[in-house]
Parts: sequence; structure tokens; C-alpha cells
Amino acid sequence: MNLTVAEENYIKSIYKLQEGTNVVSTNAIAYELDTKPASVTDMAKKLKEKKLIDYEKYQGISLTHEGRKMALQIVRRHRLWECFLVDKLAFSWNEVHEIAEELEHVRSEKLINRLSEFLGNPTTDPHGDPIPDAQGRISKTRQLVSLDKATARRLEVAGVSDQSSSLLQFLHAKGIKLGTQIDIIERYEFDNSVEIKIRNQPAFTISEQVSKSIMVKSL
Repeated sequence: MNLTVAEENYIKSIYKLQEGTNVVSTNAIAYELDTKPASVTDMAKKLKEKKLIDYEKYQGISLTHEGRKMALQIVRRHRLWECFLVDKLAFSWNEVHEIAEELEHVRSEKLINRLSEFLGNPTTDPHGDPIPDAQGRISKTRQLVSLDKATARRLEVAGVSDQSSSLLQFLHAKGIKLGTQIDIIERYEFDNSVEIKIRNQPAFTISEQVSKSIMVKSL
């Protein structure tokens, strides 16, 4: 099925918003895509005709089986391109999202499968998000915790819950990326900030807001 770029963006946004809930409101989609609820309603009618979503007025939107399958293909393309940009072209993780937003609409299945093989069939993208395989299956990943709740003293960065450009730029400037090993030096009760140390760097302090956004696993 051939979809327009706009239709693919809607499908991917519904998939993202639907995680953890059964239906998504038109207002939530409008906010996610920075558009008007009326525009979402118009698009919902088109996607329903293509049997990609279930939609009834005032009752929210959910992906059909075919819609979810389509969304996972888009997500797979996006996250593989992010891996390529970071691993092979040396982009930083705060630069790749917007570029991958364009590349994800290249629909050649042969190209994407070759890209995955070229990259070693990665299971997570540079932000720690899982990459669906060619059949749309997602590998179960090890349970992660946010840095502010971690109890171990030595940790490894395994993802970020906030992928805003400003946070990723901050982390990049501090030398924090996927796979970075962090030692907890001190936690300060006054403001819940955390003093951390990265190998071969002086210790520094990050705020509670930042520590809540860094997902880690113990070593």
C-alpha cells in the first residue's frame, strides 16, 4: 500500500501515542503533529477508508493490525537510519532525528534490509529505543531505570526518555551517549542533583531533571 508522507507521519504518531493506551484522542495527535484537530479528523477519515485505523467520532483512534504493521515498518526505517548516521557518518545523537524523519519515507524494503545487514542488524537505535525486525518483531530489552532511581554505583547509559534536541545537546557536550559508563560519586538531598564521573574526565554534577531522563543499567 502506497501512503503519502503525511499519512505515514500520522500512522507513526498514532503508534507512538498508542503505547500504554488503547485509543488516542484527536487532540493528542494534533498536539504531537502541531496541527489542528479538524485536520486530524480529515486524515482519520482517509486512514479509516484504507483500513489502517479504527475511528469513531468522539471515541478516539487506534491502529488496526495492518496499521500497526505499517507503523512498525516506518519506525524500523527511522531507527536504522539513525544508527547509520551515528555509526557510519559520525553524526551526534542530537543531530540525527530530523534527518531520519526524511529518510524514513524511502520505502524500498530491499534497501532497508541491506542497511540492517550492513549495520550488523542492530536491535536498538542511538537513543536506546528498540528497532523492529523485518517481520515487525521487537526484542525484549533488559529492564532499565532512570539514573535518579538507580541504586548501583557503576552504571551504563542505555537510553534517554526525553529525546529533545536541547537535552541531547547537553548530554553530548558532557560526553554522555549510549554505552557511556558512569560512576555515581554523590547524591545531594538538597536538590536531588547527582555528582557523576565518566572515565578520564573530572566529576561533574547534573540536575534532577537530567538524571530522570537518562536510562541506565547496572554493570
